[in-house]
Amino acid sequence: MQGGYTKGLHELGRGCWAWLQPDGGWGWSNAGLVTDGECSLLVDTLYDLNMTATMLGAMRDASDAARHIDILVNSHADADHTYGNKLVGDARIIASSATAAEFMKLTPEKHQEMIDNAESLGEGAKYIASWAKASGFDFRGYGLVLPTETYEREMTLKVGDKDVRLINVGPAHTPGDTLIHSVQDKVVYTGDILFINVHPAVWEGSIDGWLAACDLIMDLDVDVVVPGHGPLTDKKGVGIFKTYMENLRREARKRFEAGMGVEEAAADIELAPPFDSWLLPERMAGSVNFLYRQWGSPDAKTDFLEIFGMMARYAKRHAACLAGHHPSGCRHTH
Repeated sequence: MQGGYTKGLHELGRGCWAWLQPDGGWGWSNAGLVTDGECSLLVDTLYDLNMTATMLGAMRDASDAARHIDILVNSHADADHTYGNKLVGDARIIASSATAAEFMKLTPEKHQEMIDNAESLGEGAKYIASWAKASGFDFRGYGLVLPTETYEREMTLKVGDKDVRLINVGPAHTPGDTLIHSVQDKVVYTGDILFINVHPAVWEGSIDGWLAACDLIMDLDVDVVVPGHGPLTDKKGVGIFKTYMENLRREARKRFEAGMGVEEAAADIELAPPFDSWLLPERMAGSVNFLYRQWGSPDAKTDFLEIFGMMARYAKRHAACLAGHHPSGCRHTH
């Protein structure tokens, strides 16, 4: 069920909606709304205040219950799922305790300072600034609004008469990722446990935890799966993503054991369809770096700007390859 991938609010039925943002790349995340009667629960905010305000306006037009958001659940602490919290700051804001501990790692002010000073901060910062500026993201005047409540492994909320389960499946994508399962609606909002048609951002957490989270989703009684990035899907899409993660680890391990460095290994990995057409292939460098770090490689980086620098170099090589210049590591022929 991956059709209809258009920007805006998509009704899922029975008082549930998904807010989708093609193409699902850097900063373009999904969110969700669960309602019953006059009660509402928002799943995540967006990367900036303008985007979040547009989304909330569409939700208010679709449902009177969204005129006041009662509960906001942040699936994890990444900026593109939290920076809009200010616009629903009077709601109960709930996150796992591990997610709440991550909130101040990159504040909007620090993020904007990095973008403004990218030229002096190196290749990684310039890569971040390039896509942030191209999309018009600006974080001046923000104030990061933190969770007001936390939970550990599981929590059940009432939205009207509906049961909404919060399940902490971290460490996976991050230390404390939350799945939001609207039980009677048979809908699950996964946050960044799931990327569809776009390479995942693998920086921290646990691949084992990520695979276990995929298994858990497939065990739920759900018909609709709303990923953190990409089009709506179902359990088949979860299985495809799990296969991606298994292939990633297997192929990276082969190259690790062969003595390849991080960037050499990332450039050498060739994924089969459909993964070869997924967006942002440069994230492969970050994913391989994460795995190499787990396996104790001295070649792996820990500084996030250095990791983004590796991705920037991968992106340049990939673009040159597609243009027919065939740099080292290019796998395309023309």
